[in-house]
Amino acid sequence: MNALLICPSSRPGVEYLSALAPLAAIPLLGESLVEYWMTHLAMSGPTSVRILASDRPERIAAIVGNGARWGLQAEVIVENRELTLAQAQIKYSREISSGSSEIVVLDHFPGTLHSLFTSYADLFGGVLEWLPNAFMPDRVGFREIRPGVWAGLHTRISPEAHLNAPCWLGHNVFVGAGAVVGPMTIVEDRCFIESKAEVVSSLVGPDTFVGEPAVIGEAIAWGNSVIGWKTGACMKVQDAFVLCALRRSAVAPSNPSGLFTRLSETYVRNKEELQMFWKNLVTNKEG
Repeated sequence: MNALLICPSSRPGVEYLSALAPLAAIPLLGESLVEYWMTHLAMSGPTSVRILASDRPERIAAIVGNGARWGLQAEVIVENRELTLAQAQIKYSREISSGSSEIVVLDHFPGTLHSLFTSYADLFGGVLEWLPNAFMPDRVGFREIRPGVWAGLHTRISPEAHLNAPCWLGHNVFVGAGAVVGPMTIVEDRCFIESKAEVVSSLVGPDTFVGEPAVIGEAIAWGNSVIGWKTGACMKVQDAFVLCALRRSAVAPSNPSGLFTRLSETYVRNKEELQMFWKNLVTNKEG
């Protein structure tokens, strides 16, 4: 049995995320859609998977490799545009056998029909809906620290933080004293939620710093951008003390030392927490 996966190209309903990375490679609860689907296929019968990618196919290939991670034979095929299901079936009719193949557009999670990329509201709702199913057989390190609250490996949570279910904290996340996270909140890997920050009914993208003055509600916060998932309105936050990316491009912030100095002063009372933060920051920092 063979499978054909079609990676979506950019979608106007989630334009900002489309610019960051191929939509099939965007991390959602710690893994991308292409990873969730490869795990699903590994459990459901196919032995060979072809992945059609027109948007930055090298990013998809870097995730999938040759499929050995899932015990599958995988090949990423570069297309000049996104094919429809019908077009893919016609073009690859020799490679797939009628009645014994699966052809899927990667715009939803396995086993659901909830399209994620028509709007930010659909994306946020779909990720929350998927949360109880995110623990695929190949996921390790997550634990339910209290009913409805999950945390990944090397995640540090102050005893004075307030976590309200449902709430997901990825790997290498830091949550400071007095911070409020949840309900209905996803914090992706390697985020730093400073003391007294508040994140409710929101999704925080990976490698994002949320500062003490920040109150994020009904939004997607990714780097220094905030998108209202109900309205679709997007704004850039200029103050790095409030919101910024911890992994940066070659363009440096206007006063990066100010943020780092403040973090050092804030957490100097707890040497262990400070050492953990610097270790994660240096390990994951680009350029």
